[in-house]
Amino acid sequence: MRKSMIALFLAGVLVPFAAQAADGVDAIKQRGTLVVGVKADYKPFGFRDPSGAVVGIEPDLAADVAKRLGVKLELVPVVSSNRIEFLQQGKVDMLIATMSDKPERRKVVQAIDPPYYSDFVNVLLPKKAGVKTWAELKGKPLCATSGAWYNKEVAQTYGTEIVAFDGSEKPLFALKQGNCVGYVYDQTFIQGKLLDDAWSADYEMPLKGILDAPWIMAVATGNESLMKYLEDVTKDWMKTGFIVSEEKKFGIEPTEYSKAMYEKMKNSTN
Repeated sequence: MRKSMIALFLAGVLVPFAAQAADGVDAIKQRGTLVVGVKADYKPFGFRDPSGAVVGIEPDLAADVAKRLGVKLELVPVVSSNRIEFLQQGKVDMLIATMSDKPERRKVVQAIDPPYYSDFVNVLLPKKAGVKTWAELKGKPLCATSGAWYNKEVAQTYGTEIVAFDGSEKPLFALKQGNCVGYVYDQTFIQGKLLDDAWSADYEMPLKGILDAPWIMAVATGNESLMKYLEDVTKDWMKTGFIVSEEKKFGIEPTEYSKAMYEKMKNSTN
């Protein structure tokens, strides 16, 4: 039983919660801790450093929110398949977890506008595969992450067979084991993975990105005070170029969206 519990913990199914989510900005300040759901398997947006701490662009954004509120920060690792559930169950106050902006998600969470980021979908492929176009993937198995909104659309549009796993480590392992021809996922994640020598030597991202989609932060439906607070914070990140500087800090090329929003907002007086 103990081994089973440890395995669930390591898989991210069970996580320790030192605090339950608070309802609104005043409640968070009174509690003294902001609880944020972030990815821990998505370099450079959220990953574990050699000490085991969760670091990355989104933990830095969460830390900035906590600093502005004058409270401590608690990060809770989430995966695509459980992040909304964690928010609805009150296990986190908010999500900054690479979540694309989709109508079905806006029906069950309170999205923060404007979206703080935007990214394409792409495929991590072995160099030896020699794949140069999406059409060449027809009829071939693609590893994927469970819960990714584009899995079905990629399968229908390009005729691929989607083989989905929880998180990102399992599909990457399956790719290395030769169980699929490539790993379809967010383009920035693949860019981050190719920063590692262990992947850049034998893998590449030769295809043109597709399905560009904004990413949203989210709070529980009805949490109006935290929603309004985060909307103002997001605009300030764009005005100051904070997200562009975070992309550069973690070694990825700033996206067209982050650069465009900085240019649009940098002289704003609001």
